[in-house]
Amino acid sequence: MNLSRLLEDGRFVVTGELVPPRSADPGVVRRAARALRGLVDAVNVTDNATARVGMAPLAAAMLAAGEGLDPVLQLTCRDRNRLALTADLLGAHALGIRAVLCLSGDPMEVGRTGAKPVFDLDAVGLARLATDLGRGRGPGGTPIDPPARFLVGVAEAPGADPSGGARLAAKADAGAAFVQTQPIYDVAQFAAWLDQLAARGLPDRVAILAGILPPASAAQLERFAALPGWSVPDAVLDRIRTARDQRAEGIAVAAEMVKAVRTLPGVRGIHLMGLGPTSAVPEVVHTAGLLPRPVPS
Repeated sequence: MNLSRLLEDGRFVVTGELVPPRSADPGVVRRAARALRGLVDAVNVTDNATARVGMAPLAAAMLAAGEGLDPVLQLTCRDRNRLALTADLLGAHALGIRAVLCLSGDPMEVGRTGAKPVFDLDAVGLARLATDLGRGRGPGGTPIDPPARFLVGVAEAPGADPSGGARLAAKADAGAAFVQTQPIYDVAQFAAWLDQLAARGLPDRVAILAGILPPASAAQLERFAALPGWSVPDAVLDRIRTARDQRAEGIAVAAEMVKAVRTLPGVRGIHLMGLGPTSAVPEVVHTAGLLPRPVPS
């Protein structure tokens, strides 16, 4: 698995994001995957992001793998109980997927679909479940033979962490090996959060991948700024608002964020997020000088 080997080699990694379509058309996924091929070391395949329905992440992950990408399967606790989560993990492992991102999931109110949440487990519990499968244990002590070992990842919001890293420490104790953050627009705040993690020794236990999302417009960034845990300085908002080409300015901001955060102690990589087929992730990769991508030893 590319991501695991690169982290083991101590290389600076770049992960991307693929949002499965609200469609059963495999061609949509294949085209999105081809647009990222050669630009990222692995790609997250999201799980009903923003609480809106999309193609099953396992199916989309396999389509992405068929296009030469290393998929990171996202799974949320919002939509499944522990039996369904275990079944998906075992199925993913059987199909060759070895990396999973364990998430609580966006609130149902965001999607406005009328669906009911499950939350049998939280993100810590899901990380522990995925870790336990690698030790041959399933829910209730069910034997898993042979064990299904995963590279376990989690997410964190530096702008909404009053615990000072305790929440990430709990996820690390549950077996998390890497963490991807929400998008960074406030480098000073992110650096202060990294200092809190360093005080707990977490950068030595969990690979920290800083989230980067190029805003397509000021209106989009304003919506992001209103979300819990997001920190968007007024100066960044004003810069996008006054730009003649807001999308191009968003790419420039994202590239600057990449260059700033990759110099911070403890940062092991970048997680580039994109929203749909017009995602600016390829432009950010080129502008920020993230090519060529390394080959694992």
